[in-house]
Parts: sequence; structure tokens; C-alpha cells
Amino acid sequence: MSHGHASLGESTPESVFYDQGRFGRLFGTLPPFAADTPLIRGALTELGAPGGLMDAGDPASDPITLITDPAKRVNNPDNPALTAGFTFLGQFLDHDMTFDPTSSLARRQDPESIRNFRIPALDLDSVYGSGPGASPHLYDTSVDGGRTTLLTEEIPGSAAVSIGNEPRYDLPRNSQKVALIGDPRNDENLIVSQLHLALLRFHNRVVGDLKEDLGPGYTAGELFTEAQRVVRWHYQWLIVHEFLPRTVGADTVNDVLTRGRKHFKWRNEPYIPVEFSVGAYRFGHSQVRPSYRANFGTSATDAAQQFFAHIFDPAAADGDDPADLRGRRRAARRFIDWQTFFDFADGRQRQSKTIDTRISSVLFALMGQPQGEPNSLATRNLLRSLTMKVPSGQRVAKAMKLPALEKSHLADLKDLHLDDRTPLWFYVLREAQVMANGERLGPVGGRIVAEVIVGLIQGDGQSYLRQDPDWRPTYGQAESFTAPDLLKAARVVATLS
Repeated sequence: MSHGHASLGESTPESVFYDQGRFGRLFGTLPPFAADTPLIRGALTELGAPGGLMDAGDPASDPITLITDPAKRVNNPDNPALTAGFTFLGQFLDHDMTFDPTSSLARRQDPESIRNFRIPALDLDSVYGSGPGASPHLYDTSVDGGRTTLLTEEIPGSAAVSIGNEPRYDLPRNSQKVALIGDPRNDENLIVSQLHLALLRFHNRVVGDLKEDLGPGYTAGELFTEAQRVVRWHYQWLIVHEFLPRTVGADTVNDVLTRGRKHFKWRNEPYIPVEFSVGAYRFGHSQVRPSYRANFGTSATDAAQQFFAHIFDPAAADGDDPADLRGRRRAARRFIDWQTFFDFADGRQRQSKTIDTRISSVLFALMGQPQGEPNSLATRNLLRSLTMKVPSGQRVAKAMKLPALEKSHLADLKDLHLDDRTPLWFYVLREAQVMANGERLGPVGGRIVAEVIVGLIQGDGQSYLRQDPDWRPTYGQAESFTAPDLLKAARVVATLS
């Protein structure tokens, strides 16, 4: 079957063999939610515009006030069930699954024709690249000749501005501060870049432990392979047993694991469905807070000594140390104290925002977008649903034989004529808001996310679900492994009094 070339901008027909590429469709026979016309584009642009229905209207407050004053969060409430770090763990997983640099908002595309430059799997190729032989720039040549250990770098001056005068670490960078990592998107903001760093340091911890446990007699290649397996399996365990239950609900995860996947199936190899990548999995955009406490600086109690900042701020002066949390920078204070982002049982964690159709206002003025394309993240998501011909949430719910939202739940879309043919992304957010109080995904969104993520792990012949489904973590506590366990094992958690 003939296809146009996505990267040349040609419109391509909808694929009949929708599960043979690295992108595809769960429901290949469902029509798109709307025709791509100026009228519908105008409606979507209005829906996602700054000040529109999806803008949470966060007050123009300083980052400390946005975090500490409950009155500033009335229209953009916190999620009591998810701490702030899960937003960025979800972003990291997204980057591990897919990488599509050719997608455009301006052309209709067949998902099968799009090149996924990332193997559809949760195997940390964003961390390991192609291994020490093919990606030597990612590995530390001062240890075992660059054959076992990932490269990290100490942040100059960080010890002087951190609690306990502990040196802090960063991704390796070249002379122009470009991160030397397997996926450049993991340097988009400070939080996800420091999460990537934690995976590097966790791998190096495992290498060191294996050397002690196994003793001499093993080659560098054997040590690396075993360390990589241990890290990957702990990472996959965390996804299946912590990230997914918190995001979609334990009952949904257990049903997928025990009774099987109903909708995500493939003939040759797993793929990424557009209903997942363009629709359901973009729920994390609703979780983003306008601002965060990046670290405690030199005091766990004095806010004046801590680093608070907006996730990004176009008005912040550029340079090595801007006043926001943008990535691709290195400076003494640009590190993360993870107690703000995950629950270490010390009461210092902050929550993500609820999963709903209210998006933090900072995301309506994105930086660095292509000329002529919208700067609103909401508009970009909605238009991508149109160009990728994603079916409506209502049709997907019917195809999945799940309860659909009532039109009354979408009454605010009536004037835009989207209350009975709603873009899947918006539908999934509103479903979470109505059916799960914004604490997790609802039936449609949760089932799609659970089936695809579990399916990608099950489809990986080297995963723990395929190799040894009875395996249990050796790091962590009581044969479990959580995000705080990962960060503690990586030795990136500050010691706070």
C-alpha cells in the first residue's frame, strides 16, 4: 500500500493495516471526531486559547505565593492522590516510549506513516542509548574503559547552596551546555532532567553493588548487561505497581494484568496508538503546577533560602541561571530536592494539579514554538487531535463498551458544537473530572493508558513480565520499589533535619 512521506508534508491516506507501523490506531474503523475545516479549527483554537474555557486563570503571583497560599489555587486545585513528581515521571515515560520529530499541526497524517525514532517499549533506551559501544559519549571512560558506567557531572558551587553542603549533580554536557543524553527532550525542564540523572546514578549504584556481590571473574560487558537488566526491571516494576495504580486505579491495572488486554493488540510488534499518544496520555498536561519549590537551598524552614520558580516564564531573563525551571542550563542552584515532589513520609511533599479540563495558565504561553504555530499547549493538543484524525471520546467510549459522559457533562462546549463529538484529549480530562473527582483517570482514559503501558512491557521479550513475572525488586523495601526508593537508591535525596 502506498503512503506519502510524513516528513515531506504530504497528506497520507488512512492506513488499513493500522497496527503494522510504530504508530497506529486502536480503533481503525472509527471516523475522526470532526472534519478538518476552518470552522472546526476556529472552535478548537477558541477552546484552547489563553483566557478560554481551559485556562485555569492562575493569578499573576510570585512562585512562592502560588505554592503556599491556598486562595491562589481555587480554580486550579491540588490533587490529594498524586504528588507533584508523578507529572514528570509520566513525562519521562512518554519520552521513553516515543520520539516523533516529524509531526506537524498543519497537515493530516496517517499514524502508520510517521517515523517513531524510539522503539515502542519501556526499556530506558532514552538512558542507555545504543549501549557503550555505539553511544560512547553517554559512558564514563574513567571507569572500566567506558564499558559499564554512565557519565554524570558535579555541579560546580552546588555544595555551597545546598543543605549539608552536599555536592549536587547534573547531566553530562558539552562545552555549549547541551546535555549528552539519549533523548534531548529529557532536558526540557529541570525536574525531568534531574529525574533522568537519578536513573543514571541508579544504574551506577547497581554496577558498584554487582562488583561487590559477584566479585572478580566477570567481564565489563557482563557487568553492564546485568546492571542494565536490574535497572530496567526495577523501573518496569515501579511503572506497573506504583505509577499505573495511582494514575488509573488499582482495579483497572489488576484487570488488565489478570484478564488481559481487550483493545490493544498487534500482529507483529507493539505500536503506539494515536488514541493513547494524542489523546489519553496527554492527561499529564493538566497536572502541571504553575510553580514549584525546586530545592530547599540551605534551609528546610526558611523560604527565603529556597529555590521557588515557575515551571517556565517567558519574561525571565535568559542565561545560565534564569528565574524559572527551564532546562538546558547549569548553575549552582539548579538541582532538585525530591522531598517536594514525592512522599518521603516527612510532610514536605506538594501535590500535582487535579486531572481535569483546567490547565495552568503558564502553559498557554509556551516558549520556542515554530513560527506561525500556536503557543498554547491546549490549542496544540486539540489541533493535533484534528490533524491526526483521532475519533471523538464518545465514539471511543462506545467502541470500548464503557459508560460515556452525558451531554450535560459537556454543556460548556455546546456553543462550539463539540458537546456530542468531543476531542478525545478533552473528553478524557473531563471524564476524570466527572467520574474520578480529578484524582485519577476515568474508565476510557484509564483503560487506554493501562492497556498500552502494560502491553508495551508485555510485548518486550526482555521485560520482567515476559522473562520472570514472579520476580520481586531487590532494592526498596518489602519486595516493593517506589519512586522514593529509586531516588534513595540513586543517592540524590537531600538529608533534611
